[in-house]
Amino acid sequence: MTQPTLIAFDADDTLWQNETLYHNAQETFVGLLTHYHPEEWIRERLYQTEMRNLDHFGYGIKAFALSMIETVVELTEGRVKGEDIRTLIDVAKAMIDADIELLPGVRDVVENLSQHCPLAIITKGDLLDQQRKVERSKIGHYFTHIEVVADKNLATYQALMSKMGVAPAQFLMIGNSLKSDILPILELGGQAVYVPHGLTWEHEHAPTPAANTPGFFQIETISQLPGILKAL
Repeated sequence: MTQPTLIAFDADDTLWQNETLYHNAQETFVGLLTHYHPEEWIRERLYQTEMRNLDHFGYGIKAFALSMIETVVELTEGRVKGEDIRTLIDVAKAMIDADIELLPGVRDVVENLSQHCPLAIITKGDLLDQQRKVERSKIGHYFTHIEVVADKNLATYQALMSKMGVAPAQFLMIGNSLKSDILPILELGGQAVYVPHGLTWEHEHAPTPAANTPGFFQIETISQLPGILKAL
């Protein structure tokens, strides 16, 4: 592993809890429809709608809310009640207003690392929502770069590395999504630390690289990150 000159973090479910909000919202959504269809069918149809809408709405709570509303209209064949639509809108607003819960060890690790190396946040989703999360997290001041992107892929990371003035070999990404945070970085020749989260959206699932893959590391909690860096 090469000593990084810039360390970047994913935000949702790497720095703070996020997927639990979607999980709880989906439970409310399913509850509105179980007298129409089987539970697993409802979940699958919602997921299909989300995937279909990515090119239209992107990622984030607002996109999720629109997909819930579209799915409930489809699955009730337009018979959904106005009060049920209101319930879904209220659920989305509650998600946006939810407190930011930092994951264990995050504040100490980020504060410590910021004294030795520039840090960045690279997150995808709704710009306004993600900016609010960073502000309410009370850790935004530790980061020299905060980037909210439409998606995380090779082109996005190449552009960001160029913007930040860092070569792939000196770039380290930490995240909970193999698809978005880990595999693109390894393909570019960078380094990535995978920190699994208990809940991960199905869309972000991907095969885990072999343990001996160059530049790849896996830890159980973010508190183990300084140990990896210190070993250098």
